[in-house]
Amino acid sequence: MSDLLDERTQTLIADFRQRYTGEPTAVASGPGRVNLIGEHTDYNDGFVLPVALQRDVRYVFRPRTDRKVRVFSMEFGESYEFDLDNLAYNDAMLWTNYVMGVAWSLAEQGLTLTGIDAVMSGNVPRGSGLSSSAALEVATAQAFLAASGLLGVLDGATIARVAQRAENEFVGVNCGIMDQFISVLGAENHALLIDCRSLTYELVPMPGEAALVIGNTRASRSLASSAYNERRQECETGVALLREALPAITALRDVTSAELEEHRGLLPAVVYQRCRHVVSENERVGQMVAALQAGDLVKAGELMNASHESLRNDYAVSSPALDAMVAAMRSVPGCYGARLTGAGFGGCAVALVAPGQEKAVADAIFEHYPKATNIWPEVYMTHVSNGAQVAAIE
Repeated sequence: MSDLLDERTQTLIADFRQRYTGEPTAVASGPGRVNLIGEHTDYNDGFVLPVALQRDVRYVFRPRTDRKVRVFSMEFGESYEFDLDNLAYNDAMLWTNYVMGVAWSLAEQGLTLTGIDAVMSGNVPRGSGLSSSAALEVATAQAFLAASGLLGVLDGATIARVAQRAENEFVGVNCGIMDQFISVLGAENHALLIDCRSLTYELVPMPGEAALVIGNTRASRSLASSAYNERRQECETGVALLREALPAITALRDVTSAELEEHRGLLPAVVYQRCRHVVSENERVGQMVAALQAGDLVKAGELMNASHESLRNDYAVSSPALDAMVAAMRSVPGCYGARLTGAGFGGCAVALVAPGQEKAVADAIFEHYPKATNIWPEVYMTHVSNGAQVAAIE
């Protein structure tokens, strides 16, 4: 029996029966993600190494014989109906735009969709940097494709791009491709190495003795968007100045640490620091892949620690809350390493933990983090999960 047909799905099925007459025919999921390493490298044509989480957005659904879509969100307690031939942005119920956006983006691929009746639910925390929006997009795409008899027509990378286009062009939110890629293509006990320039990818086995603990700071991320734009501009400035000595480069991806040091005199101090983070972080991603392949979790943890220090000191996107979360995680001997994950200024940190030590790390977070911040955190203990799935409901 599919892992999707669990107690949570049974709750959705029961709600479906009450809301619509009859039974749902299938369940579809799209997981959230956490990035192990490779932060602020994506828009510099670099490398990222995310994993899919055991938290997802999930649909139970059945196809209709017309083009109407009826969907109920258990989180928002709201129902919405729309016609696939009349998709219009909804200012009043923002979550519905992700559903309609995916339908629009699939149609832009030349696919003819059928309507669905659906109930959906997600346990990826919203606004935490764990990609609840990508999880929703990917689950929606899987539900529409399955209901329309189109599973297998698009490969995983194309589904990811369809989901990204929905968010960029219909919802109107600028995002990279990493979140959708890992939500579609993730695999249990594997990280996904993504080359953000070529969009080629490779599954990297995670050692069986690796577990993850994610700490949600629940701190304001109000600075994140403005700082994100500043950092992008600083990186572009760095590339423009470095091209005086390195005319072949088009992004920081093309610069080595040795080259950066040789030509640092071309850069203002702050721009040099920003570039040093991106260049060293790309190198750390490669070293992390090698460490995981060798089963060297001590080295992997050291690289995560170094990533956090670089994000804090050179890229200046950490915060007192994130630093307190990371310090609490690292206080436990069973923690190999910990770092902020996501854009920074709030959101989550991730720790690589020895099996059986997850609760000790969680306890340390609950003991130390509130004293440092006066904020009560959320903690998620997880292993590395599969990407998007669809299963029939018998």
